[in-house]
Amino acid sequence: MTREVILQIDRHNSTPSDDRPLSVKEASRYLGVSPQTVYLWVERKQIPHLRVMGRNIRFLKPDLETFRASFRQEMENA
Repeated sequence: MTREVILQIDRHNSTPSDDRPLSVKEASRYLGVSPQTVYLWVERKQIPHLRVMGRNIRFLKPDLETFRASFRQEMENA
């Protein structure tokens, strides 16, 4: 997916689907954590993410599904 396509998709404020990158707020709702936690994970490079136009952070839902599964497994083992 090219940067231009991501920007075009991002401009259309439609409902999240598997092919549309999610914002930090949408990702936090999907993962069940606060946006601050998502920003912390991004800063620590613990969660897969995309940078759009340098500052905007987006997430692909399939990446978040994998992350969420591994996160749940870590919590169960703790």
